[in-house]
Amino acid sequence: MSKDAKNVPALRFKGYSDAWEKRKLTELSKNKIGGGTPSTKVLDFWNGKLPWLQSSDINESNNYSVKPQKFISLQALKHSAAKRVPANSIAVVTRVGVGKLALIEYDYSTSQDFLSFSSLNWSALFSVNLLTLIMTQMSRESQGTSIKGVTKSELLAKKVRIPISLKEQEKLGILMKSINDLIAATQDKIDALEQAKKALLQRLFDQSWRFKGYSDPWEKRKLGEVATITMGQSPDSKNYTLNPQDHILVQGNADIKNGWVEPRVWTTQITKIAKKGSVLLSVRAPVGEVSKTAFDVVLGRGVASVGQTDFLYQYLITLKISGFWLRYSTGSTFDSINSSDIKEAIIFLPKKNEQDRIAKTLNCIDNLIAATQSRLSSLELLKKYLLQDLFI
Repeated sequence: MSKDAKNVPALRFKGYSDAWEKRKLTELSKNKIGGGTPSTKVLDFWNGKLPWLQSSDINESNNYSVKPQKFISLQALKHSAAKRVPANSIAVVTRVGVGKLALIEYDYSTSQDFLSFSSLNWSALFSVNLLTLIMTQMSRESQGTSIKGVTKSELLAKKVRIPISLKEQEKLGILMKSINDLIAATQDKIDALEQAKKALLQRLFDQSWRFKGYSDPWEKRKLGEVATITMGQSPDSKNYTLNPQDHILVQGNADIKNGWVEPRVWTTQITKIAKKGSVLLSVRAPVGEVSKTAFDVVLGRGVASVGQTDFLYQYLITLKISGFWLRYSTGSTFDSINSSDIKEAIIFLPKKNEQDRIAKTLNCIDNLIAATQSRLSSLELLKKYLLQDLFI
């Protein structure tokens, strides 16, 4: 018998075997509350203490922690379609950013992009995950041109299945929250590591920090004097393929993930080549993004290869952070830099052994960031599959 026919999920906690009950989503809560924008005619309407949530405040990967950016006064609330929503309600984005949602632990109000479920009839932790599953499906199906969204009536008409036992609901919710907390903590670790690396880059390359035993002045050089620069040239689009047996094509940032080439498009035509281990620089909007390649690749016109040393890779990252290329980028529709801009760029180099020491240190942080990002991806995949198999 199929899972649907039995009305039970694929995975179940031990001791629970009763079939889940079919309900309408409108039964989830006693109150469904919309939002609105406070009237600017009210004096000091943003100077209150009541959080006013926008879609941008909700993090797709965290259903439990929301830090509001704006606060409104109660006086402003009286002159607005926005309503005060009690704590422990679920705020669901139904328009711009459709699909994002969170369980809010404090009183709040929202923009018109939200529908809030208040005075819940089912376990709050269970409900927020049930809604996550529903909104993931509905956001894929949402219609619209510039603004995609789902209507209140469409959402409330959804039919769902829930476990009869409140204890089972709570166990499911607690398990999923523990996964969410691990995801949030892992993302926080990545953010902290990236900030630490950014600070270290600045100190090492402005020479305010130097390793013990190194005191020689850095040498002023042109980038083209110390690295082989290869500008990209796009193959004819008729030669693009999706065959991994062909040559990997790098056109721009769409082909980069976490600082490395991630094959997406291939080509049968070879124009300009970058060898495995090359450092790549984006030369068209956005200008200055830096990456590496673990493969031999064909370079499209949106990128250039700039040598193969780890030190140059890290140096180019500092140039990006400092906005170095903005002084060169030109274009009415989009920014770009050319071969001369890159070759004539002035950099400062220490002796080879100090270069290696700096690169090795920064590479260690990069490896730690990459390992933590891999863990994050695994946790997000686990959350996805648990939602599919623990809920129906």
